[in-house]
Amino acid sequence: MLTLASKLKRDDGVRGPRASNPASDSTRRVSVRDKLLVKEVAELEANLPCTCKVNFPDPNKLHYFQLTVIPDEGYYQGGKFQFEIEVPDAYNMVPPKVKCLTRIWHPNITETGEICLSLLREHSIDGTGWAPTRTLKDVVWGLNSLFTDLLNFDDPLNIEAAEHHLRDKTTGLQVVRVPVDAAFTVYESVQQSWLSCCRWFDLLRRTFGIKLKITLSAMRDDEGRWMAEPWLPY
Repeated sequence: MLTLASKLKRDDGVRGPRASNPASDSTRRVSVRDKLLVKEVAELEANLPCTCKVNFPDPNKLHYFQLTVIPDEGYYQGGKFQFEIEVPDAYNMVPPKVKCLTRIWHPNITETGEICLSLLREHSIDGTGWAPTRTLKDVVWGLNSLFTDLLNFDDPLNIEAAEHHLRDKTTGLQVVRVPVDAAFTVYESVQQSWLSCCRWFDLLRRTFGIKLKITLSAMRDDEGRWMAEPWLPY
C-alpha cells in the first residue's frame, strides 16, 4: 500500500537531491496538508451530523471553511451558531484554529469567540488534546457536542455563564432560549433597565429621603417574550 508519506518521499527522490531551504520546506508542508484535507473533507461530508452544515467560501481552499451548528436538543435547541475553522500549514501536527462567530452565552465559549475544547489543545497532560491521528471530523463532532454532551460547567471558560447556571439550574440559562441574534441585546437591555431604575430611586432617596429596596425581576410572558420590571417588596 502506497502511503502519502512514502509517495512524497518517492517524489522527492525522483526530483533528485537538493539543498533544503525554509521556503521549499514550507511549500512541501502545505502540500502535505492539502493532500490530507482532500481525504478528510470527503470523510467529513460523508459523516456530517444532521445538526451541522459546512461551507467552503472558496472550493480551492479546503484549509478554510465555516461550520454552522443548529442544536436539536438541550438549552441551545433552535439556535444557530457559526464557527470559523482555519487549518494551519503544519496540520496535522497541530490542531485547526477555531473561533465562534456567533455571540453566545455559554460556559465553554467566551463572548469574543474563544473556545474551550480539549481536542483543540496542542498540549494536554490528560491525553485528550490534539494528536496527528485526529481529523476534521473529530473537530466538527466535538464542536457539535459543545451544545449537548460536552457542555461543561465544572471547568468553564466563561465563568459568569457557568455561575449563572449553577445559581439556578432551572432558569440560569434561559437567556439562551431567546433567539440567538437577540440574546445579548435582551441581556444588555435588562441591565440598562436595572441601571435606570437604580438612578430613579436614588433620585427619590436623595430628594425626598425615601428609603426603598428594589430587586430586578426578569421573566418571560406567556408568549415567550422577555420582560424586566422593578419589584418593590416594601
